[in-house]
Amino acid sequence: MQVAKWGNSLAVRLPKKLVDQLGLKEGDKLELVSAQKRKVAVARDNAREEALKRLLATNWPIPAGYKFDREEAHERGWMLDESQVRPKRRA
Repeated sequence: MQVAKWGNSLAVRLPKKLVDQLGLKEGDKLELVSAQKRKVAVARDNAREEALKRLLATNWPIPAGYKFDREEAHERGWMLDESQVRPKRRA
């Protein structure tokens, strides 16, 4: 494989065989680990899928008629007053 310039970054094209083997699609995240000098191991990062599985496993009920409003949530952000407590992140 050849390293190429892509904007201010460097890029490597993955062979189709490897893409198929790892089940990759555009937007997937990869984990690159230095295996030996000038060699890397490539693995698909499944963190997003695993987080979604954990979230779905909680079986939280969704109120009837609930509709997520992305714009409203974005405007609200994390602007909390002193009476509100920011939710703790799970490890």
